[in-house]
Amino acid sequence: MRAARLIKMVLLLQSRPSMTAAELARELEVSERTVTRDAQALSEAGVPVYAERGRAGGYRLVGGYRTRLTGLARGEAEALFLSGVPGALREMGLEDAASAARLKVSAALLPSLRDASRTAAQRFHLDAPNWFREPETPDLLPAVADAVWDDRGVAARYRRGTDEVVRELEPYGLVLKAGVWYLCARVAGDGPFRVYRIDRFTAVEAGGARFVRDESFDLPAFWAERAEQFARSILRAEVVVRLSERGVRGLPYAVDALSAREALGAADGPDADGWVTVTLPVESEEVAHAQLRGLGPEVEVLAPAALRERFARDARRLAGLYGG
Repeated sequence: MRAARLIKMVLLLQSRPSMTAAELARELEVSERTVTRDAQALSEAGVPVYAERGRAGGYRLVGGYRTRLTGLARGEAEALFLSGVPGALREMGLEDAASAARLKVSAALLPSLRDASRTAAQRFHLDAPNWFREPETPDLLPAVADAVWDDRGVAARYRRGTDEVVRELEPYGLVLKAGVWYLCARVAGDGPFRVYRIDRFTAVEAGGARFVRDESFDLPAFWAERAEQFARSILRAEVVVRLSERGVRGLPYAVDALSAREALGAADGPDADGWVTVTLPVESEEVAHAQLRGLGPEVEVLAPAALRERFARDARRLAGLYGG
């Protein structure tokens, strides 16, 4: 571990003009006393680390010293391409690999470009989870991620309803959707590709052999197709509603955005009152009731009759609450 830390210290000093003991201690996750000892060890090994005392002092490399220990390992190179998703890297156990890769790239850059990673990080950040939801990292995610990176088959135990099933899987890719992790995998033996929620795995055991990856598999395209299929599969009912101009604007935010756009696109123009009538695919009357209530008086349910009556009861209760 100390050797890796010393290399990281050299790379840090190579990528910046100078660093204080406190800055190095924070980056290396050690004490300032350990930084002092490590700097002395590097100096004794022939690395020209120079310590400047005083308020503006710190550690720096002298004489234009550059290490050649900048070659990226495969894991570091793969993690580097995910470095814009720091939360996902941390959950998959790749944070250290990504940090090492960024250091090596910074050390290889021209001095004028070495602050590129910092300036980019201060201007762009991806926050994947939904609002008002505390993200949870599935316990088995790092094991699944290791198998994905290594093209190694797994024996997985998976919750399906109240039962548990065991599958031999070839894990092809991971997807983080709105704070939830999914595995796109093929059932071993040229089986179909399927999607599994990582938090429903109860056990994962990596096999000894690697599988031969189908190079024609396109993870983004596969996920987009399956996501659309899923969205359409749950829309098993229809409701007919009238929408005000404000209701039309708010519909894509109240229900499934794709079904809202398609319903509005197929609708006729506004009536004499400026309202638009649409036939809207929904998951169920229960779900439609919960979703459309958010539009308040900007929506009128025309059919089915049972759903219209539910909204009528809501209106009477509201009138009773606010009428006085």
